[in-house]
Amino acid sequence: MKVLVDTSVWSLALRRTKTAGEDEKLVEELKDLIRDLRVLMIGPIRQEILSGISDEEKYEELKDKISVFHDEVLGSEDFELAAKFSNECRKNGIQGSHTDFLICAFAVRSESAIFTVDKDFEMYKEYLPITLHKKGN
Repeated sequence: MKVLVDTSVWSLALRRTKTAGEDEKLVEELKDLIRDLRVLMIGPIRQEILSGISDEEKYEELKDKISVFHDEVLGSEDFELAAKFSNECRKNGIQGSHTDFLICAFAVRSESAIFTVDKDFEMYKEYLPITLHKKGN
């Protein structure tokens, strides 16, 4: 199964400080997914990864690192499904970002899992037909 890697995991992997413990295991899992050519990228995640970097040199370096992952095409059906997912969660008292629901919609349409450390996705999973990536699946 292909895996859509959320910004939260990319941030762990791309930070300059050394990771340890559980974070290190997550980074190793990402490396395994990359080696197995199972990683998916969408534009909104790329934008989140690159946003907030004020140092132009660091921005360009990071942009180059992630340039090997092409953006999957998002269509109207993804945006419409994201809105539907947002409405469903909101109806059940769960707030989320537009990007989170777009991630959920694309993952459902592409039959891919979401690899994240963002706990909000656990709440979304109660009401949405998403699959969260766990080591080994």
